[in-house]
Amino acid sequence: MRSEEIFGQVLRMIRKKQKLSQEKLAFQSNLDRTYISMLERGVHQPTLNSLLSLAGALNMKASELVNLVEEKIEETK
Repeated sequence: MRSEEIFGQVLRMIRKKQKLSQEKLAFQSNLDRTYISMLERGVHQPTLNSLLSLAGALNMKASELVNLVEEKIEETK
C-alpha cells in the first residue's frame, strides 16, 4: 500500500473519531473539502502547510499525525 493511501486511512480514522465531517475539518483547517476527500482517498499527498493545518484542526501536533502514519506503515509490512 502506498504512503498516500495510508495517510488517507489515518486521516479518516482520526476525523471520524473526533466526529468531524470532511466539511467541518476543511473549514477548521482552512482547506477545501474536495482536497480533504482526495487526501483520504490517497489521490494526493499533503503539503507541509496542509499537514500543519490538518494537525492544528485535529488538535494534535503534526509529528503525532506523522507518527500514526509511520506506525500504520509498519503494520502493513
